[in-house]
Amino acid sequence: MIRRNPSLRQAGGATGTLDRVTSAETSTFQHEAVSRDDLPQFVLPLVVRIERGSPPTRTDALQTAARAVLILLADERATGGGPWAGAVRDWQDARIRKVVRRARGAEWRRAEALPGITVTQPAGGGAADGAPEAPGAPEGSGVQEAGAAEVRVFPPVPLDGWPKDLARLQVSGTDLADPGPPPPPPAGVPVLWLAPGLDMTAGKAMAQAGHGAQLAWWELADADRAAWRAAGFPLAVRTPAPERWAELVASGLPVVRDAGYTEIAAGSCTVVADHPALRTG
Repeated sequence: MIRRNPSLRQAGGATGTLDRVTSAETSTFQHEAVSRDDLPQFVLPLVVRIERGSPPTRTDALQTAARAVLILLADERATGGGPWAGAVRDWQDARIRKVVRRARGAEWRRAEALPGITVTQPAGGGAADGAPEAPGAPEGSGVQEAGAAEVRVFPPVPLDGWPKDLARLQVSGTDLADPGPPPPPPAGVPVLWLAPGLDMTAGKAMAQAGHGAQLAWWELADADRAAWRAAGFPLAVRTPAPERWAELVASGLPVVRDAGYTEIAAGSCTVVADHPALRTG
């Protein structure tokens, strides 16, 4: 497995864009040295379900979005000769964009009719876990558990080629709240640490959490990937104290740096991906 230097990566967006160096030496996907900007551009759509009267908490939504990215990356349809594999490879070869939109009611039902994977976390704000979704598993009844977080992730689509039922969904202004501070993450669970003091909407933060999860996935050895997948991709999203944040950024763990297209300044560190298998000390 090819290791990539986290310092070469930047990310941005609810709309979100994850940059990395692409060359014969640094990419598993491209076999020629090319500019990411010269390649066809794709985006990974994520849709969060926000029904009137029963929105998910912010932490639950962030954790569910991060798991959704991981579940898609590991899905057999997205690897090898699967029907989504070509789009996933093309997306990862170019600038890696994620866009989070919101839906409810009939909008959500139309989104669920499109090829993709729905990931659900019960209300609670703990660490997200659960068995990986089985390829081809039937979708739910459309009845949402009160307060549950539901995110549907779709195979990448061309930047200017969104399906109309996703293109019409709102992307801006997606915000959610936590009723109180979430509990400490369980011991041994991978944690996506969010930068304290950065003002991001929930949609922006969901895209950033997805970037962090993807960086961790890239860096893991095959055996560690398999173990995480078998456990159902448990993870937590938390915000550390400022002094702890400084330590995390300097720790050598993968760091998401924002490209500055929306909401925050370019170069801002937004997420540190803290998987136990990636710790060096």
